[in-house]
Amino acid sequence: MTIRLSPPPSPDEWSDERNSPQKSSYYDRNLRQGPALIRARKPYLVKNLAVGAGLWCFAGAVYWYTLRAVGQDEFEDVKVPDTPRQPTKSN
Repeated sequence: MTIRLSPPPSPDEWSDERNSPQKSSYYDRNLRQGPALIRARKPYLVKNLAVGAGLWCFAGAVYWYTLRAVGQDEFEDVKVPDTPRQPTKSN
């Protein structure tokens, strides 16, 4: 039993655009999502929305807590001078 192998294609044949199949895309001519892309993204839509909402709530809670914590500080330990400093004269 003899196996005959065909020779590998030459580099010219690899880059020949005329012989390559039509390139598929998930977007149409107007760069809108195609049906295949919508089907591919559908299983992740709810999970991504849940993660996004959770991150948004966490960031909002950190922001709210920070403003509440800083807003309660009276800054009594900061010394404020009675008169502003005069600029030094340099000749």
